[in-house]
Amino acid sequence: MNQTLHKPITDKLVVLTFDDGCKSQATFVAPILKQYGFGATFYITEGLNFLRSKEAYMTWEEVRDLHEAGFEIGNHTRHHRNVTQQSDQELKDDLQHIDDRCKEYAISRPTTFCYPGYSHNEAAVKVVAEHGFHFARRGVAPEFPYDSEGGRGPAYNPTVHHPLLIPTTGASGPNWNFDDFTWALEQATDGNISVLTFHGVPDLEHPWVHTEPKAFEVYMVYLAENGYTVIALRDLNYYINL
Repeated sequence: MNQTLHKPITDKLVVLTFDDGCKSQATFVAPILKQYGFGATFYITEGLNFLRSKEAYMTWEEVRDLHEAGFEIGNHTRHHRNVTQQSDQELKDDLQHIDDRCKEYAISRPTTFCYPGYSHNEAAVKVVAEHGFHFARRGVAPEFPYDSEGGRGPAYNPTVHHPLLIPTTGASGPNWNFDDFTWALEQATDGNISVLTFHGVPDLEHPWVHTEPKAFEVYMVYLAENGYTVIALRDLNYYINL
């Protein structure tokens, strides 16, 4: 899908995303990102155990604090259900619920979306488009094999990929290590953008997407010391004219 570009996409452009509203994203991740001046998107859902476990998940007050700190809050649906198994109206209602909660907590209406569990189909993309999202992130498939415990994926090429089907270049998890991390970063060249996906650091309830805090610190130091530009998904607006 051809799109007009604004700012030139320079090498070493990285999008940083975090899924599911894990508590550690507020308590551990955000302070590190602020230290380095990195942008990031936090995708919030009230599914999983978000409303029941405040040990594992943020409160909405903590989500608001992330917003006020300058981070992007993205829409990850109310129930975290597989969107390919929902009716159009069910998905619309799930999206609207997160918008309403953001409004309730004085958080800007989300302009980007993340497909729960990475599942998507044409019908869901149509609903996402009608909702008014600028960008949406998916997983590594179908270009790369999906591994629930982390893996490699394609870089985002705005001249090839639909803006509502932005791929994950690196998905952190037990099967994803420093070599995979640097490989993902190496893809951010020649007009391509590396998109990284993390969950909890640590992730208390989902060990298959867990990232070790010490490893995460190493990743962030590497980005800072090697001159990467680290942005939220919404910041692609500066580079891409939809």
